[in-house]
Amino acid sequence: MPRWKELPAALTTSEHQLLVQLRRLKDHSDLSLAALAGRTSYSRSSWERYLNGKKPVPRKAVEELAQVCGTDPTRLVVLYDVAERARAKEAGRADEVQEPEGPGGGDARREEGRSPEPVAESATKPVTEAVTEPVAEPVVEPVVEPLRAGGPRRAGRTVPLGRAIGVAVVAVAVAFGAGMLASGARSGTEVREARPGSTVAADAGYLRGQTYPCEVRRKHGELRAGHSGTREMLLDINSTGFDVVEAQCLLREKGFDPGATDGLYDERAKDAAKKFQQAHHLVVDGIIGPDTWRELRR
Repeated sequence: MPRWKELPAALTTSEHQLLVQLRRLKDHSDLSLAALAGRTSYSRSSWERYLNGKKPVPRKAVEELAQVCGTDPTRLVVLYDVAERARAKEAGRADEVQEPEGPGGGDARREEGRSPEPVAESATKPVTEAVTEPVAEPVVEPVVEPLRAGGPRRAGRTVPLGRAIGVAVVAVAVAFGAGMLASGARSGTEVREARPGSTVAADAGYLRGQTYPCEVRRKHGELRAGHSGTREMLLDINSTGFDVVEAQCLLREKGFDPGATDGLYDERAKDAAKKFQQAHHLVVDGIIGPDTWRELRR
């Protein structure tokens, strides 16, 4: 099977993750682009542009690819939604430096076949900003209700609509979390900063900046370092957590030095993963996914 072209550097991290998953799904199906065109609503040239990052892939194309390859589209659709929000955020930043061309002006990116929907004024701020901004306690502002007959004025609390939407987005991102996306942290663990010289309890959860021991053993026919049992988690630059510690320990066990076993997937760890993938005839992209996990645990 021919190698895929390098994805454009201008893609956001979430778009890159989505396309990597779509490429893997297509490769595992052994379907050519022409075969995909024959089984979906999109032409061969459209699939070539989508999978090489030349044009945003439509949501319907994601769903049809999953259906043709016989897999549940839920996770891919969540990845698509996150990528769309990230792309909308980037588009919003570009619009900030452009003069508006009257009501409704500007080049809004639209999906194929989807008509623009009216956007309420209170929701014009990109929703994804709530994911990247620190989530703080909402500001309490006194609100005085009109004086009613027989009753005093009362003070209430208001929660901004944008922040409420942001909290919902954070909840979705954490729930999916990193079933595939880009956080890399183990589900149910809290990522905290380790204080220099502090003692880490066994149940303290993952601590950023802490180095963890590697005790690689063979269990049930596969290698395990005792930090994670995953065989599917996607790891890429800036992923964190015990899944990363597990990968670092296994890379070191296989003779590829990832640097410190601290649970941070940095450039050194990615370089070690690339060398491992090349040595085992895998796709050399430095992203640890199901194929690379399978070889690491042999």
